[in-house]
Amino acid sequence: MKNQKDLRAEIFDKVKEYYLLTHQKNEFVPGKSKIPYSGRVYDENEMISLVDSALDFWLTAGRFAKQFEVEFADFLGVKHCLLTNSGSSANLLAISALTSPKLGDKQLKPGDEVITVAAAFPTTVNPIIQNNLIPVFMDVTLGTYNIQYDKIEAAISDKTKAIFIAHTLGNPFNLDTVMEIAEKYNLWVIEDNCDALGSKYNGKFTGTFGHISTFSFYPPHHITMGEGGALVTNDMQLKKLIESFRDWGRDCWCGPGCDNSCGKRFEMQLGELPYGYDHKYTYSHIGYNLKVTDMQAAVGVEQLRKLPSFIQARKKNFELLYDGLKKYEKYFILPETEPKADPSWFGFILTVRENAGFNRDDLVKHLEKNNIATRMLFAGNIIRHPSFKDVEYQISENLLNTDRIMNDTFWIGVYPGLTRKMIAYMVKVFDDFIKNLEIFHASSVK
Repeated sequence: MKNQKDLRAEIFDKVKEYYLLTHQKNEFVPGKSKIPYSGRVYDENEMISLVDSALDFWLTAGRFAKQFEVEFADFLGVKHCLLTNSGSSANLLAISALTSPKLGDKQLKPGDEVITVAAAFPTTVNPIIQNNLIPVFMDVTLGTYNIQYDKIEAAISDKTKAIFIAHTLGNPFNLDTVMEIAEKYNLWVIEDNCDALGSKYNGKFTGTFGHISTFSFYPPHHITMGEGGALVTNDMQLKKLIESFRDWGRDCWCGPGCDNSCGKRFEMQLGELPYGYDHKYTYSHIGYNLKVTDMQAAVGVEQLRKLPSFIQARKKNFELLYDGLKKYEKYFILPETEPKADPSWFGFILTVRENAGFNRDDLVKHLEKNNIATRMLFAGNIIRHPSFKDVEYQISENLLNTDRIMNDTFWIGVYPGLTRKMIAYMVKVFDDFIKNLEIFHASSVK
């Protein structure tokens, strides 16, 4: 009779066989095959790990979640990693944790202001609003698409308590200035690092500078769990607060399936509860249930092993696109970086110049027609959306570049699933568009 270990090994062999039979990619055919802006890159190991977790049938966070949290923290060089069910939830937990009364004078309270940008993904901004805080929107710089860091101090008031911004498409913002200002004015810094896993600033990973940083493991991101996200911090108090808000708002910090880790489960008196009320059912915050499943984490464990190669592939694909398109700088604002930045790019971003002789929609339609997927820079200008009709917010100076992005900016993929043949085809499609444009203009002049 087979034992459990042998049976698992047999199942894993079958999973590998199934992967090789059904999950191999078709050969790329220029002009016919779709080139996505991003996607999953995986092999049989992710599927085996997923099945391994399913056979445990633990379902909620378990051994794989713990393994991922430890290994992810080690990779970044931080003390604490907490998994959650999405990058959006990570952002919500980051802001919510800072509203805890346990932070004393540093607690974010309704009406406090948080500096951010309107050229953002909605769930970078939404948690500010959901916690009854006031977003103060700043403009960004074309080229880097990051906050105009030299104007941050002018946006600070006596109500400003935090800065919450992303490294746009993996391109690090000026962390020297942001962290210096935050220290000067005693502000919290949350790094939305969802699009920037593997990016570095001055030789150090982004997502390790702020008080809290967030990550997304949705399929288009640098690694995937399908759905999934994480927060990291070096502060033990913030770690416990994030954990509380993630796990129903409870005061207890026992892990899943554990009891009485503190040794005082029935020996506390909190709030107006009777002495000795079960600490596992004592709540210190208005929290949520935003935990991850162990099956998601199992996929992440294998993805994390591939991360260094993913980072290098993104950088190489970006370089190939840049080299192929830099000859068209008269038509486009090409991506730019801060001097100390070393991006792990999420995408290749372009802004059509005002005098280009064509608009963004013309080019995007051409690319899409030729099976090259495109994306806008997220919300473009978040305040222009229907969801912001009745939202209270402030604007520091103006959002002229943000509006320009809304009208003229788009990006294409650099993810590790792209081959050199695909990149060459992408450049050729741009070449064809520009060539036809120049022929048309030349004939118009005649």
